[in-house]
Formats: sequence, C-alpha cells, structure tokens
Amino acid sequence: MLSVECICIDDKNRPKEIPANKWLVEGNKYTVIYTIIVLPQRQLAFNLEEIELDESCKPYEYFLASRFAFTEDNLEKLMELIELCNETSFSLDELMKQTELAEL
Repeated sequence: MLSVECICIDDKNRPKEIPANKWLVEGNKYTVIYTIIVLPQRQLAFNLEEIELDESCKPYEYFLASRFAFTEDNLEKLMELIELCNETSFSLDELMKQTELAEL
C-alpha cells in the first residue's frame, strides 16, 4: 500500500478525548497511510502509521490534513493516495488549501 511522509506543523488544540500519548508533536515526521473526506466539514483527514486513534478517542478517528506539510514530491504521492482511498481526485489547488509545503 502507498504511504506518504509528512511533518506536523500544528499540534495545537488537542481535543480532550484524545490522550496526550496519542496526539501529534509539531516538528515530528509522520506517515499517512489512509485518507478520507470527513463530514460535515468536507475536509481531508488522515490515518497515520505512527498513531492509532482507537475507541477511547471517539468521536475523533482522523487527523485533519491542515495539521501537516508535505514536500512537492510527496504532494504528488498524496494525490495518488487520495484517489486510491476515496475514489475521487483532488486538484493540486484544493490540496494546497488544506496542507502546506515543507522541506523534510
């Protein structure tokens, strides 16, 4: 399965339902293994290889894409992963609205 490396750029506002040991750390690298469009916000969100949001974190199951940055090469991989997971395509413009570019 395709996975995509990214870096956390926003670890603020941790929901109280998610324990600190299952939360992101700004500046740390993570690996996106699954993407989904969450409703009702209609925002791109991720499952990460390094952190599993389980039943204890309900209603939270995914991390919003806006919390991460990607290299240009990894943005292309991310677009491919989005298509595989959601059977939909994102334009590069739309992807840039929900993520950031970074040097990893």
